[in-house]
Amino acid sequence: MDRTMTPARLALAAAVVGGVSYIASWNLPLSEAASLAWKGSGVGLLAVYAALKARSLDGWLICAVMAFGAAGDVLLGAAGMTVGAAAFLVGHLIAIWLYAKSPRPATTPSQRILPIVLVPATVAIAWILPTDRAGAAPVALYALGLAAMAAFAWLSRFPRYRVGIGALMFVVSDLLIFARSGPLEGQVWVGYAIWTLYFGGQLLIVLGVTRTLERA
Repeated sequence: MDRTMTPARLALAAAVVGGVSYIASWNLPLSEAASLAWKGSGVGLLAVYAALKARSLDGWLICAVMAFGAAGDVLLGAAGMTVGAAAFLVGHLIAIWLYAKSPRPATTPSQRILPIVLVPATVAIAWILPTDRAGAAPVALYALGLAAMAAFAWLSRFPRYRVGIGALMFVVSDLLIFARSGPLEGQVWVGYAIWTLYFGGQLLIVLGVTRTLERA
């Protein structure tokens, strides 16, 4: 098997290093700019990896999904929750477009149960979690886009054990963010779980999509 270190593989390796090591930055005396750059490096380099792999519209769509994810990572800290969430939501809408245009040829009734349950359940949980009830409606609206993205990922032709599971990890990560401002406030482990699920989910998604497109 060819193990040549191509630019795409270098970008992927750097993305993994950036994403995994970001947790270590939490205990370092960094400026806000340096911390945000480190935070955005993981998924930002996944976008570079996807761009280097892109050979079709679908390849550029998954690149855009990662790019808006990286923008969201940075904007959450630089411009606040609303602006950051808006960037993520744009990424979810692009992902829905990608998955909807690439449906699985056939699904069984049992395979359709998860997406049917996932969307209302995610929205309901997101609505309940915030302590600040004024923010419940915007959180639920964002959760609708998030859950729809995961539902379409599950029903797409892309591998469920990468793209489907990765999208579900993203859902759980964001629900933990909402829970951190509610019942899980002050729990130290939550921050580690959020980042691990989020970055791990994004990594699975980009690998699942790009490798499927390579074989097409």
